[in-house]
Formats: sequence, C-alpha cells, structure tokens
Amino acid sequence: MSTTWSNWAGNVTAHPARIVEPRSVEDVVEAVKEAADRGEHVRVVGAGHSFTPLVATDGTLLRLTALSGIVDVDLARQRVRVAAGTPLHVLNPLLDGLGLALPNLGDIDRQGIAGAIATGTHGTGVRHRGIAAAVTGLTLVLADGSVVAVDDSHDPDLFRAATVGLGAFGVVVEVELQCVPAFRLRALETPGRLDEVVEGYEDLVAEHDHVDFHWFPHTGRVLLKRNSRVDHADPGRPQPRWREWLDEDLLSNKVFEGLNRAAAARPSIVPRLNQVSARVLGAKEYTDTSWRVFCTSRDVRFRESEYAVPRASLPAVIAELRAWIDSHDVSLPFPVEVRSTGADDVWLSTAYERENAYVAVHQYYRMDDGGVFAAFEAIVREHEGRPHWGKLHTLGAGELGRLYPRFGDVQRVRDRVDPERLFANAHLTHVLGE
Repeated sequence: MSTTWSNWAGNVTAHPARIVEPRSVEDVVEAVKEAADRGEHVRVVGAGHSFTPLVATDGTLLRLTALSGIVDVDLARQRVRVAAGTPLHVLNPLLDGLGLALPNLGDIDRQGIAGAIATGTHGTGVRHRGIAAAVTGLTLVLADGSVVAVDDSHDPDLFRAATVGLGAFGVVVEVELQCVPAFRLRALETPGRLDEVVEGYEDLVAEHDHVDFHWFPHTGRVLLKRNSRVDHADPGRPQPRWREWLDEDLLSNKVFEGLNRAAAARPSIVPRLNQVSARVLGAKEYTDTSWRVFCTSRDVRFRESEYAVPRASLPAVIAELRAWIDSHDVSLPFPVEVRSTGADDVWLSTAYERENAYVAVHQYYRMDDGGVFAAFEAIVREHEGRPHWGKLHTLGAGELGRLYPRFGDVQRVRDRVDPERLFANAHLTHVLGE
C-alpha cells in the first residue's frame, strides 16, 4: 500500500510504494537491490526543500535522515567526510567546533548536505563559489548495488557529473568537503533604492565579500545586505538577542506570515504591505561567525523560481521584470532576491565556467503566482538563464543541452552507470532526456 509524501512548500505530492529510512550504507545497498528486483524506481529525499518534482516517485523513496554526522576529519588538509543526510544546521556548528567552516552558504540551512549539493545551492559572493565547488569526493551506491568512491583521481567523469547530480547517478551516501578555517563576517543591512543599487551593483560586489539584496515588488525599495570577512580580533559584536528575536522571529516570520495571509485574502493591498515591509526591516550592523550571518530562519512557506544569468545581464533582467510586474494585475508580497557567485567547474552547476547574477522570484504558497513565473522565465531565456535545479522552471533537455557545455558528457556518464534508469522519474526524464 502506497503512502503520501509532500515537499516543504506543499506544491509537490507523491505516492511512493514505500518509504525506506536506511541507517547505514549497507541498508542503502539492500534497499537499492530490492527496488531493482521489484522493478521499482528509486528516488532519494532529504528535507524536501526543492520546489520541483525532483524526488517524486511511485516506487521506493529513500529518506536519508538517519545518515547524519561527520564521518572523518583531516585537519591537516581541512577536509571532512560527512554522511549524506546531515542537515546544514547540524553540520555548521559541528564544523565550527573543529575550527572549520564551509567557504560559502545559502540563506537557508534546513537542507541535507547531499540535497543542497545535488541541486546546486550556491550562496553569494563573486570571489566565492557555491557549496558544490567545495566537494572533493563522493561515495555513491550505484544502480547495481556497488559502492564507489569518486574524486578527481578516481572516475573523475562520474565525480563531475554526480556532484550537482540531481540524484540521477546513484545514491550519494557520503560527501567529502574542502573546508576553510572558521571565519567571522561583519554584516551591514540598510534600506535602499532599487535603481541606485542596480546601478552601483558592480562596485558593491567588488567591495564586499558577499552581497545580497531584496527588492520589494510594486515599490522601488530594497533591503541591501553586505557581508565582509573580518579578522577574529575584530571587536564587532553579534546582534543582541532581542534584536535577533525581533528581526528573525517576530518580523521576518510571525508578522510576515500575517501580512501574507492578509495579502492572500485581499491581493489589492500588497503594494501598501510591501511599502510597510521595506520600511520595517531597518538598518543594522553586527559581527558573528560566518554561518550565523549567512543563514536565516524561513518559516513562511513560499514557491520560488530562480535563474542564473551572466552578471552583465542583471540590469536588463531587473528592468524587464519590474516593467512586467508594473503592467500586470499581479500581487507579490515576497521580495525578489538578487545574489552573485564566481564560476566553477562542476558540469551541471549553474556557475559552470560563468560568473552569474542569481535572480529569485517568490510567491506565498497560498497565492496564485499571477503568471509571474512564466513571464520571468521568458525574460531570462533571452539572457542565457540557467534555472536553479531545485526551483520552479519548465526547461527540458533540449534547451538545457544548449546552456551546459558538458551536458552530453553528463548523459554519457548516466548511460554508463544507470542504463536501466533505476534512479529516474518523469522530471529527470524531462530535464536530462531518456
């Protein structure tokens, strides 16, 4: 008898024949072999933070929650091996206790490490790269039940394909990460004007290590976040607990949930609500451990589409998106987020051999998107936009093959390690081909 699974946002529901929660690598091998014997497909789920039907299956759904923790540490090389199901909010303090940190992080830490890497979670900072670029090795259970360890010296093609691999090449059970010494960030958040921030964006990303801005649609207002790395002797202090509670718990979650519920009931009030939201989150400055600055609590549920475009295209994309929103009957209470990263060499990374600006459009999960996701996709298509693998998009293998220079190599590796497509589902067939 099948059960029901839904993702975090609630926009994807599946009915797997069974949900299996392995407690060891051997359990994963057994589950993969048994599914193959039954003729069932296998998909793997972590926190369910993807907005696409990436893990949906009517076969076996593997939940890797029990595979958690640091497996091995090489302090001399600042490398750790981590069980695939380890949530980022668990991993970050564990690394901190070792005097280490990931070089970059996104702004949500609920994902499991394997899922964050598999979908290309990136963070921000043009002198820095996404989490996948920190991966130095993977251990996978392949379709035939074999366990393989891959890196730059051992089956490098499988390594490069499976790092941001969408779960299409096998079950990742361990990840080796190249860390850096733990570091602190000085965070500066200020309100600003959209036109001024976009015009000065290149100067901002050159001056600061990590830049992130949130534009409130239906207004010209933004919240600008600039994070700069500082020496451990820097006298800066963390934000007071009362301010952290006020901003992160009360305003950004409880109050924001209330505003979104009001917007769902009366969409016409969204422009006024966004004016309020843009003003409530005022200026602040504080210094703290990197992961405490990077990661924020996101309890208000939403749906999201995010595309990577060449950084030079950012002004045009924002102008076209703003013009579309202003000329259509659409209500968007969530801000549009803009970040940038440097290029990497991971075959299916959105940053493969290209520095990007990332533009993310959100909508409250109780509200219709009003056509904005389709309009946004049409805009970025004209700017070589590469979709975030875990966020809403409609691109298929034909278009993606033109956007990713190593796409053909990805398909050839998949043919080699999973010729019967044990790890397939309808969505993977759409984005990677048969």
